[in-house]
Amino acid sequence: MEIIYRPYDKKRDRKAAQRIWQEVGWFPAEADEKLQAVMDGEIADGNALVAEINGAAEALVMSAPGDIRYLDETLPFSGVTGVTCSRVARKRGLARRLSARLVAEAAESGAAATGLGMFEQGFYNHLGFGTGAYDQWVSFDPAELKIDIEPRIPQRLTKHDWFPMLAGRLARKRQHGNVNLFGEGLMRGHFSWSKEAFGLGYWDESGRLTHHFWCMPKGENGPYRIPWFAYQTGEQFLELMALLKSIGDQVHCVQMTEPQGMQLQDLVRQPFRWGHLTKKGEYETFTHSQAWWQMRILDLEACVAAVRLAGKPVAFNLQLSDPIESFLSDEQTWRGLSGQYVLRLGQESTAAMGSDADLPTMTATVNAFSRLWLGVRPPSGLAITDDISAPPTLLDDLDRLLRLPRPSFDWEF
Repeated sequence: MEIIYRPYDKKRDRKAAQRIWQEVGWFPAEADEKLQAVMDGEIADGNALVAEINGAAEALVMSAPGDIRYLDETLPFSGVTGVTCSRVARKRGLARRLSARLVAEAAESGAAATGLGMFEQGFYNHLGFGTGAYDQWVSFDPAELKIDIEPRIPQRLTKHDWFPMLAGRLARKRQHGNVNLFGEGLMRGHFSWSKEAFGLGYWDESGRLTHHFWCMPKGENGPYRIPWFAYQTGEQFLELMALLKSIGDQVHCVQMTEPQGMQLQDLVRQPFRWGHLTKKGEYETFTHSQAWWQMRILDLEACVAAVRLAGKPVAFNLQLSDPIESFLSDEQTWRGLSGQYVLRLGQESTAAMGSDADLPTMTATVNAFSRLWLGVRPPSGLAITDDISAPPTLLDDLDRLLRLPRPSFDWEF
């Protein structure tokens, strides 16, 4: 049985791709032309590869270009937006090898890092991905918000406003770890999964959508799920929250991701009381955490150069291993990041191939080091739970230096 890995060809592979998406549950059994156009748009956003068996595509992987925020720097990023495999091709390593090619091509195209939303922890670890930080998912009664401001009358937003909404998301207030994906097809795809979805927002005098949210309602009284909340200032955020409060006479529950740097519990009256009263109910008030995304470094030098931190500089040898090597074909010029490096971290940071006998040495997988670099957890904690080994004094020095904000992608994909 010959397996061919190659770029996706719309004319040749469209029907096979639709079949794959139907078999994994992404499409209904009979997808209409609108849903097929959604698939076309998402595939067209970036890079797409297929694995062909007996003349038909049986696995499809996709990515979209974007960027990731690291403190005050912005680095080129590749988002893995889909990894799917048909029923006849499972457990043959197709998805893993095809994904490795996708990652390598992203690196060869200049992406400094890549990331994805995982279906389960473990599969993508074989390709060097490390688990991201927890996001807080919050459910609350909007009528119980402690916000006294009167919001202005908003503008209604529909799927036809996809372009200003995309522009508004790209222009939102960015924080450490935030990702932007540039694909128009992905944005349009969001509007295809709920016919009742709507948006509310505000435009400035120049015609820009400055702040808005998109909402996916369920029934008359909710819950209302908010997949994104885009704003540029604290005042705009509070106006959007006041807008949510204004629908609290009808809607009993709103669910959204807690914005970075804030604690939504501060804005809710009697959160414990409402949590007890609504426990296990349809409109339950709760806060739960989940680490749903993973990422990995592709360009070590570029990523380390973005580290600009006050404090005593730290220098060390890094012995890095990259598990993606065993899944790459001979065609790939990018071979992963395994090797010996000298890292110097501080107000100016560098990574260079080599070693220095006078410096302490850290050994790590690219998975674990990617988490350390982004600030998912302190180095000393990762040395206990992940694949990092270093002298205690080096870990202590890095703990003191790498006091990074909690990272969040702030973009579902």
